[in-house]
Amino acid sequence: MRFPFLLLLSLAAVTVRGQSSVDFANLREDVRLLSQRVGELSLRVEQLERENAQLRAQTAGSGRDYATLAQLNEAVAEINRLIKASVSSSRTETLETVSRRMDQLAQQTDAAIQALAKGGGPRAVAAPSFTGEFPKEGISYTVQKGDTLAIIAKRTGARAADIINANKLTDPSLIFVGQVLFIPGGK
Repeated sequence: MRFPFLLLLSLAAVTVRGQSSVDFANLREDVRLLSQRVGELSLRVEQLERENAQLRAQTAGSGRDYATLAQLNEAVAEINRLIKASVSSSRTETLETVSRRMDQLAQQTDAAIQALAKGGGPRAVAAPSFTGEFPKEGISYTVQKGDTLAIIAKRTGARAADIINANKLTDPSLIFVGQVLFIPGGK
C-alpha cells in the first residue's frame, strides 16, 4: 500500500516545518482513518469482483438455454407447414372417402331402380276409388274432440263405408276436430 506510506512522508515533512504536535496528531488520526477506509474499499472491490465472476459464469451457461427470436420464428413456420400438410392430407382422404361412398350409393340406387323396373320391388298401393253409391240424403256433422269414424257412424246410424265414400276420405283415420262431414242416411 503506497498511499499510507506517502501520507506518512507528507506528515514527516509537515512536522519538520515546525507544525505543532496537535496538528501532527490530527494528521496521524486522519491517515489512520483513511487507511481503514482504503482497506474496507479494497474488501468491497474484491467482493464485487467475485460476484461479477459468478454472474458471468451464470450468463455464459444460460445462453444455451434461451432461444433467439429467429429460432422461434423458424419453429412457428415449421409448425405452420406441418399443419398445412396435415390439413391437405386430411382433406384429400375425406374427399376420397366421400367419393367412394357416393359411388356405393349410386350402385345401390341403380340396383333398386332395376329391381323396381323388373317388378321385384314393393307393390304400389292403388288409390282408393270412390263411387256414387251412397244415400243422397243425410245430415252434416261437425267432428268433435274424441270422434272417430266408427263413433260417428254409430252415433248417426250411418254406415262407415258410406261416410268414407260420400266425403272421399283417402285415410279414414285422419279426421280432425271442426271438420264438417256429410253423413249419408244419418239421423
